[in-house]
Amino acid sequence: MNDRALALIPAFNEAGPLADVIRRAQPHVREVVVVDDGSTDKTSSVARAAGATVLRHDVNRGKGAAIITGLNYLRQSPASCGIFLDADGQHNPDAIPEFIELATRTGAGIIIGSRMTDTRGMPALRLWTNQFMSWMTGKLARQAIPDSQCGYRLLARAVLPDLKLVTARFETETEMLIQVGRAGHKIVSLPIRTIYKTGRVSRIQPCRDGVRFFKLVGKYWP
Repeated sequence: MNDRALALIPAFNEAGPLADVIRRAQPHVREVVVVDDGSTDKTSSVARAAGATVLRHDVNRGKGAAIITGLNYLRQSPASCGIFLDADGQHNPDAIPEFIELATRTGAGIIIGSRMTDTRGMPALRLWTNQFMSWMTGKLARQAIPDSQCGYRLLARAVLPDLKLVTARFETETEMLIQVGRAGHKIVSLPIRTIYKTGRVSRIQPCRDGVRFFKLVGKYWP
């Protein structure tokens, strides 16, 4: 166990896969924190039964809002970093020690997972969209980011004073990178393997979330 790290898991109606994600993360961190973003299933009770701390929104506010709730918890914790991973089992919790080791070795403010070294399992549309958005995000953050849309990421406590997040949906993860990069913190990528599960439907809505992304780009351009 690493007593310097928290695992932070935003979750919305993920009662099925969540317990396994929590149990696999627990050996690597001091605490697993699940932010239940207004789920209508048993996400909260499943998380508690698996030994996680649960922070619950009464209504669904969006992934970005869940991330902000997790960051606020990190601010009050003695932990030196928080590691965000998805609740649906796409991210392998066994990679947590690699994130921590790389952060310690490089002094980076953010370690972000990169799926770009092996994209064979990634749907083509997601790949093309991700490549464009990563290029744009890197330009705004003023450093190269090969996979800006990956939710598996470590944030060091040192970056928290420079985060002034105002978004609340999927674009929050992009806003985070832009603010951290512009504040002068190093962003380092770690190759990871993502498990794409057959039958899982992405909650990202290309038209709606695409508009939000371009509004964010307009706010920070150039």
